[in-house]
Amino acid sequence: MTRQARKLEHLWHAVRSEMRNADFSDINLVNNCLPETAICALDLSTRAAGLKLSRPVFINAITGGVEESDSINRELALVAKECSLPFAVGSQMAALENPHYSKTFEVVRDAYPDGVVFANIGAYADPDMARRAVEMVRADALQVHLNVPQELMMAEGDSDFRGYIRRIEKIVGAVGVPVVVKEVGFGIAREQAAILKGIGVAAIDVGGKGGTNFMQIERRRAHLKTNEDLTEWGIPTAIALLEAASGAPGVDIIASGGVNTGLLAAKALALGASAVGIAGLAVKILLSEGAEALIARLRNIECELKTVMVMTGANSIDELRSVPVVITGKTREWLEARGIKK
Repeated sequence: MTRQARKLEHLWHAVRSEMRNADFSDINLVNNCLPETAICALDLSTRAAGLKLSRPVFINAITGGVEESDSINRELALVAKECSLPFAVGSQMAALENPHYSKTFEVVRDAYPDGVVFANIGAYADPDMARRAVEMVRADALQVHLNVPQELMMAEGDSDFRGYIRRIEKIVGAVGVPVVVKEVGFGIAREQAAILKGIGVAAIDVGGKGGTNFMQIERRRAHLKTNEDLTEWGIPTAIALLEAASGAPGVDIIASGGVNTGLLAAKALALGASAVGIAGLAVKILLSEGAEALIARLRNIECELKTVMVMTGANSIDELRSVPVVITGKTREWLEARGIKK
């Protein structure tokens, strides 16, 4: 099967798959009955990967490299423009291998010429590919995605992951824009976060278990008889966020993987995230209900985030990142077992 056909199948399954549990139920924010703030006074700006963002939510990578993604990427970029959100394109590897598919990504800049845009490649790419990906969309930053469990489940996938660290390090030194290393649904632990900090990445997108389940998608694509429990592999998003922050202090952490409400976004930011990414939900709403419905949903998320900020007494995203948080249940047990403190 060609890469393009595979990408189309991924998109088809992603739109129809159910979201997993990002495990934020153990994260509790404390009510502030004397908040000394107001909705109209809130500052939603933040910084992630060295970039100043007007809002802490962005549309994250999920599609590209097939003819059908041309219109999807254009529509998502227009939605991002309308809501003043950053936008990350999906993997550009297909377009790097076959320039015919470059147009499915180039439409993003046509639709959103002044927005913050992230390019996207796999960790097996070389520095030249990375530079070309950045140039293709005139990107402000580059995502390098990690998806080992998906590759292992994929009929056409890789099984040799040696050299990833050195490749990423070379890319960091070659592209001239901030590099974000991103998981795609399985989470990043503190040990690997520490390695990524050591090779100079600007930000880590934890891509935790909680959003689109690409192991399950590959299992269904290949009609595998694999134990279904295996497809629940991964670190839940809330825990992955704390793991990465513990392993890479000083590096911006982006939370993605089922962070699809304003309350969950607020919890992620309160745990220390610099920004949150939404991918699968955005594509589902776009394709099933249209762009206006997606714009309405994103504005609802922002409204809910503002509500939580006032209820916790946070005037800004920086202040939200330091409000009291109570962690209970299995998340607390995990953190204690791993020696991680919030």
